[in-house]
Amino acid sequence: MKIGCHVSIRNGYLGAAQAARTVGAGAFQYFPKNPRSLTVKSFDIRDASACRQYCAEHGLVSVAHAPYPTNLALDDGELYQKTVASVQNDLDIADACGSLGVVVHFGKYKGAADDPLYGYRQMIRMLNDILVDWNGEALLLLENNAGQGVRMGTTLEELIQIRSLTQKAEKIGFCLDTCHLFASGVWNGENWADVAARARELEYFPHLKVIHLNDSAYPSASCRDRHAAVGCGHIGKNGLWELLATPECSGLPLILETPAPPSGSHREEIRYVLAHIT
Repeated sequence: MKIGCHVSIRNGYLGAAQAARTVGAGAFQYFPKNPRSLTVKSFDIRDASACRQYCAEHGLVSVAHAPYPTNLALDDGELYQKTVASVQNDLDIADACGSLGVVVHFGKYKGAADDPLYGYRQMIRMLNDILVDWNGEALLLLENNAGQGVRMGTTLEELIQIRSLTQKAEKIGFCLDTCHLFASGVWNGENWADVAARARELEYFPHLKVIHLNDSAYPSASCRDRHAAVGCGHIGKNGLWELLATPECSGLPLILETPAPPSGSHREEIRYVLAHIT
């Protein structure tokens, strides 16, 4: 397994890859642009290509993460079109950097439509609009939600169903966030065998491309999205090791999104996880 953490692109995409390798990471995640903006970024293709080459030379796996304001379940309007253009831009950057894809949170519909399925239809529509002309290798990676604010996108069934109803399902994969799965109540730390069995039944695992390895600061079913360092939360190390021992998870890149330690580096946490899974 390759494990790493989220890194800054303050020194460019190549700089992000180099920073990841400096802390002993075999994988890393990055925001392709300002994480708080949906503005389309005109990026340096030479820097992105250098990142791709560096990762290939050193066996690094990278994945991009869409900016925080990205919401796939929006109503019609200017923000809808802005979001479509933003995610397409993220995919372009990720592809240029040689990344697996762009992690995007499952949509959250907060509108007033009487139809409870309206938000899901909007999400399918947006995914189709984003991917209609996308022919690159980078995938759009749907991430499960924790249930904070809106319960939408917490179950494996939702992820599978949304993907199956899109026009270019082959361009969509999944990112599993362990804290979100636990916080949502789908996983309670003791029922992983049942969750994994359901994932196999749904054929979820063949499309799982990356795992966000996070402990949870709050109990299962709290619907509170607060990450904790591995082994220091309510999931605990034994629960996380059981999940990682699942055959279908073998070889998937693991990304730590845990609180930065006082040193500012995840080097020790990366070593800790590697010592227990290899």
